[in-house]
Amino acid sequence: MQGTTSTVLTFKDIDRTLLQGIPNPSGQAYEVRIKIPEFTKTNRRFVGRRPDIRSFRKMGYISRIPFGGHFLGVKEQPDFAVIYLTFYPGKKVIELRSLKHYVFQLRNIIISYQRLINIIYDDLMAIFEPERLRIVMVCNPRGGISSRLTIDSDWKARGGPEKFNDWQRIENEWDVLM
Repeated sequence: MQGTTSTVLTFKDIDRTLLQGIPNPSGQAYEVRIKIPEFTKTNRRFVGRRPDIRSFRKMGYISRIPFGGHFLGVKEQPDFAVIYLTFYPGKKVIELRSLKHYVFQLRNIIISYQRLINIIYDDLMAIFEPERLRIVMVCNPRGGISSRLTIDSDWKARGGPEKFNDWQRIENEWDVLM
């Protein structure tokens, strides 16, 4: 088809400005838990064809093909996950509709789970400046392998104060079976 172009959306196209905060109504400490049960990462831009991996290397989006293949998506094989957020608000709380729009934009982004959880974490921390943020991403099996990724702002390795330390005791707080 002449005149058609395919736009490749990558992690650089994720728009954090979709996230909106509302004032914390109490100003007090409390915990908010959010479950995003139908998170999907599809790559509709490539339905019917596989993108050329070499072009992504040249653009700097990936440095090498991860073991066993790559995360660029294939026809009719989206990636699915459940995302759990534990949020101790500071001055702002997450406006849920904006979170829905933010998550929805990720459906057409070409990205690995490892990069994605870090971008979501960075965006939520930057916009909401919470007292604490914990993200758990449980990825459905694909090719016989499932994975679970976790980031917690309380971790010293993340620059956190290890003030809560409950993450050291959490075995499987969401009753997620792997």
